Amino acid sequence: MVLIESVTKRFGANLALDSVAFSVAPGCIYGLVGTNGSGKSTLLRLISGVYQADAGQIVVDDAPVYENPEQKRRVFFVSDDLYFPPQATLDDMRLFYRSAYPQWDEARYQRLLELFPIGERRKLSTFSKGMRRQAALILALSCAPEYLLLDEAFDGLDPVIRHAVRRIISDMISEYHMTVVISSHNLRELEDFCDRVGLLHHGKLLLECAMDDIQLGFCKVQAVFRPLPAGEITLDGIRILSREVRGSVVTLVCAAGEEEALAAVNRLSPILAEAVGLSLEEVFIYEMEAVGYDYSKIVF
Repeated sequence: MVLIESVTKRFGANLALDSVAFSVAPGCIYGLVGTNGSGKSTLLRLISGVYQADAGQIVVDDAPVYENPEQKRRVFFVSDDLYFPPQATLDDMRLFYRSAYPQWDEARYQRLLELFPIGERRKLSTFSKGMRRQAALILALSCAPEYLLLDEAFDGLDPVIRHAVRRIISDMISEYHMTVVISSHNLRELEDFCDRVGLLHHGKLLLECAMDDIQLGFCKVQAVFRPLPAGEITLDGIRILSREVRGSVVTLVCAAGEEEALAAVNRLSPILAEAVGLSLEEVFIYEMEAVGYDYSKIVF
């Protein structure tokens, strides 16, 4: 288990993470979403032991990773900003990681080379962005880590390769009970891939829940009123993320299940009302709007 307890991280005057706390259960695929500069990459670097928290702590199976070589052998971090030595080939990197990770799986490495035939003798500096990403994933999966941390893991990969990588990761979780923490701007990819999701904004954790709770815990209600209720519409005990009135139609985005929200709206005696669930992308947008963020700046 990854346990993150009230973690704060600063870079000079910049507060990158502010008292972030949550946990990642073994065998879970955990998705981190957020705006640019929200702290996703910083958090992954803290979990992997690249950075040390200024306050709070992060432990993996009850032990810190920072300055702990034994724990670091159980964790593999694939950065968004990939780096390989200028003259290195994939085979050179294989030898390097094989010496660093005792659990290196040579048979898996050879199978992955067959699935992703990018050439192990070519210099990695000549690879395209997508090919470099494939090389990093081949090495990461061959190291057989217990904890795999992926920062924008699918960036630069074509749809066929993305599908293959997702399938391989899912198979490894089933077979080896590997735990995965993945950040991405592509919310549609995370929606049917992750078990839980955390939403970061300006270094704070705005939302943290199971993907099933996203599907069951948020909805949009459209209701027709004649006349419109006086004043701003509120629903007892339900947080409203967004309100919109067009003529006699009121649209409410609610942090509640469809049945609960619809029952609350019906108590206001609309002529007609219906509720529909929200996607992860829609929840992300409305949560961002609720804290004053312009969702048009979000990159999907």
